[in-house]
Amino acid sequence: MFLSTITQEELDGLEFASFPGEIHVVDSYGDEFEEAISYLSRQKVLGFDTETRPCFSPSQPRYGVALLQLSGAGRAYLFRIQHVGMHKKLCRLLANPRILKVGAAVHDDIKGLQKYSDFTPGGFVDLQKIVWEWGIKDKSVKKMSAIILGFRISKTQQLSNWEAEVLSESQEKYAATDAWVCREMYLKLNSSEKNPLQLEIV
Repeated sequence: MFLSTITQEELDGLEFASFPGEIHVVDSYGDEFEEAISYLSRQKVLGFDTETRPCFSPSQPRYGVALLQLSGAGRAYLFRIQHVGMHKKLCRLLANPRILKVGAAVHDDIKGLQKYSDFTPGGFVDLQKIVWEWGIKDKSVKKMSAIILGFRISKTQQLSNWEAEVLSESQEKYAATDAWVCREMYLKLNSSEKNPLQLEIV
């Protein structure tokens, strides 16, 4: 059984963890893009997330999705969408109902990607909509990963510039971790007994 919620004090007592595998940044269409699609298409479950350059004032224009992260167990691919676009092979992957794409608050991420190229999403799982089945009330990725996986993830790069000419190593690690951890949470939940909240409204 999992905790239903976690305090900041409990969170602070946990060890940090981050994606342990290979991180590949894809910023153009070519061999690496093809290798990414090939690897990701062979997976049954992928972690999914996007990053957008933050706005710090109401007068700033809203930025489009800058990064799409898709992660398997051993490799995470970071697609720089403003460089590579939403190629039809990427759209096909996101539409494939046989490959699960697991994230948190996926609706907004999908809408952001559809502004580049329209596609019909398939096989998406939103952790925020299913964790109640295991008795979990907290919905943030940071708290869910602490409850489900027993470690904490860093959020220090969340508001960094995702449109930077070159992503820093810290940005790459953060982005890969955010996608990977969603995959790991889903797999852990599915190997655990359900204990639904009684009053959750779905």
